[in-house]
Amino acid sequence: MSKYLIASFLMILLTCSCNKTDNENTDDGAATLDSPNIILIIADDLGKDAISGFTEGTVKPNTSNINAIRTAGLSFNNLWVYPTCSPTRSSIITGKYGYSTGVKWAGDALSTSENILQNYINTQTNNKYATAVIGKWHLSGAGNTTFNPETLGINYYAGVLSGASDYYDWVLREDGSSVTQNNYITEKFTDMSIEWIDAQDKPFFLWLAYTAPHTPFHTPPSEMHSQGNLPEYSKGMDPEPYYMAAIEAMDFQIGRLLSSIPDDELENTTIIFIGDNGSPNQVAQFPYSNATAKGTLYQGGINTPMFISGPSVSRTGSDSNLISGTDLFATISELSGVTVPEINDSKSFKSLLTSTDTIREFQYSEMNDGENDLWSIRNNQFKLIVNNTGDAEMYDLEIDPYENINLLNTTLTNVQLQAKNELEIELSEIRN
Repeated sequence: MSKYLIASFLMILLTCSCNKTDNENTDDGAATLDSPNIILIIADDLGKDAISGFTEGTVKPNTSNINAIRTAGLSFNNLWVYPTCSPTRSSIITGKYGYSTGVKWAGDALSTSENILQNYINTQTNNKYATAVIGKWHLSGAGNTTFNPETLGINYYAGVLSGASDYYDWVLREDGSSVTQNNYITEKFTDMSIEWIDAQDKPFFLWLAYTAPHTPFHTPPSEMHSQGNLPEYSKGMDPEPYYMAAIEAMDFQIGRLLSSIPDDELENTTIIFIGDNGSPNQVAQFPYSNATAKGTLYQGGINTPMFISGPSVSRTGSDSNLISGTDLFATISELSGVTVPEINDSKSFKSLLTSTDTIREFQYSEMNDGENDLWSIRNNQFKLIVNNTGDAEMYDLEIDPYENINLLNTTLTNVQLQAKNELEIELSEIRN
């Protein structure tokens, strides 16, 4: 994306509020401030240490387009998701914790009886929105050659049903059929997104789930990254430049997507960008480590980036509210016109896009990889991690944000003991 297009994109997002009166009263089926277009972009395995805007990590990719989304809108410091991809996606699309759906680890299958976000929106708004999921699914049907996510209430699905795919040799599932692809997968998902958006004549909700920058480490097309002449990756090589190149290639394609949308449509498009879990342990950067990144309930595994820009967002800078991945269900629903601010385990944070507010007093996450069954809860200061055998850890995130000192190895103060009791009570209410 050229510097001119980046600047134009920023200007459009920053001046959306100037067009509110003109856009509120349109009735031609196009997006309006009451029914904005919505694009949810999910990056696969992207922690705060691997993107600009956060102090974690020292090596950052060149991501001018993602940076534009962040600087034109609001950056959330305290989003909690799940340690792996499937439960995060499940929590967003159902508004439920894994404890309720059974999806607690990568590859766990989501029941097809769940009322998913896209179906819920259109049930509540009389089919106001065109909906699509493009990219990585990894929620159900991976072993079923006839499964089509559209049966859950999505207007259009195209992508990969399972988890990580080769970036140049992969199987596209579309309309219930399978076709082997040799196109660079990040670019192909973008091409399909551009084509789908271009065909819409009413407000749209696009869920775009890239497989980038998930392994396998690889060399993206040279014009999409700035990491130099990367030889083919092999085990034992430094994976960091390949990981950064995959992020930059994704950013390049996000630029293509946004620059393809006509200005009048972009003015009424809310863009949400998130990471689905922390960075892979092979490339985790200080203050995280290979033992506190993806696949763990430590901050490096579940506290990921979220940036939101567009006509619904009048605040800029950063927000430190406690937000759960489940909350995207109610928030996106409310952005679309649904007047239900809380449903299942989801609390809408739409109000935060325009004013300061308090959404949650507690955050919750969990994991069960077949060997380790753990769950975690926090308030604004303290965090508790508990496993099914009763072992526990507790941290004061105000003074120890990267969990170096387990308070349960010390004598708790009265304040710490009271906080532990409150966290345990809330944990019991969530899980029972």
